[in-house]
Amino acid sequence: MTQLAPELAALVANSNIATLADAAEMVDVLRARCRAVVQGRDDTIDLILVALLGDGHVLLEDYPGSGKTTLAKSLGESFVASDMGAGVLPVFRRVQFTPDLLPSDVIGVTVFEPETTTFAFRRGPVFTHVFLADEINRTSPKVQAALLESMGEKQVTVDDTTYALGDLFFVIATQNPLDLVGTYPLPLAQLDRFLFKIRMTHLERDAELEVLSRWNRYAEAEAMPQVAASDIVAARILVHHHVQVDKQLHVALVDIARAVRADQRVLQGLSTRSLVWALPALQARAVMQGRDHVTSDDLASLLDPLFTHRVEVAPGVDDVSAVVAECAADALERLSRSTLR
Repeated sequence: MTQLAPELAALVANSNIATLADAAEMVDVLRARCRAVVQGRDDTIDLILVALLGDGHVLLEDYPGSGKTTLAKSLGESFVASDMGAGVLPVFRRVQFTPDLLPSDVIGVTVFEPETTTFAFRRGPVFTHVFLADEINRTSPKVQAALLESMGEKQVTVDDTTYALGDLFFVIATQNPLDLVGTYPLPLAQLDRFLFKIRMTHLERDAELEVLSRWNRYAEAEAMPQVAASDIVAARILVHHHVQVDKQLHVALVDIARAVRADQRVLQGLSTRSLVWALPALQARAVMQGRDHVTSDDLASLLDPLFTHRVEVAPGVDDVSAVVAECAADALERLSRSTLR
């Protein structure tokens, strides 16, 4: 457990989150609201909440009408707007990505104000707490790249001026694996900016029946408690500083990366950035499991969404997940036998 810097300690003190238990309870509130709106996606909801608490971004992939947009919207509507250093921001914004979209349509543009004879910056929809980039693979690489600075630095630069986004800023991007004609698949370097890639499959029969029986009962979620945006940031700080990560976990992550890179089926292996970003995700999952330390179970559970989208395999190799799992098996076995609690 480390001592917080004064500015971080002040932020936590001014929030409703004082302990890891408070952070876990806050996640429970968000989970309940999302599950009230979206049925049969409990595992996906939990992964999105891990990414939110771990300060990462998520790419959702599934067929049309599977609930991707509804899930993102339900999460965005679970927050109460608060001043996060960039002013009071809207809690949720959705942009439908299309081939004719321009970067300024997303990040904003400088316009001339005749009344004052000056130029002023008008913020784009990216100035929000939860940003939904719907069908991100249907817009041009220039627009896709415009998101990179906001995702990595939580800021945008327009006409040599940098504008800060909110500290919470969380991107949920979606893409449809069908109708690939005219799309712009994200290159590996941009996929690497997403903490998780989550593949959503068709619902089970009972889950689809539940969706039909509850399709017009969204008022239940609206009546549930909401979470202050500042509480999410405070929870991230506590998780980062107070959840223990054993050095053996660092060893396991590096060994997994080296095994993936050395595999003859792999053309492009894991980046060092992916290993660094894995740590807060593992800490977040540990808190959601009621622990103050990371275990091998956390790494085994997050292995697929963390790493498979970052690996490029040789032609003819269809199952990237199997490749990553095979490469990670020995490191996970050693980790589980180590002194981690």
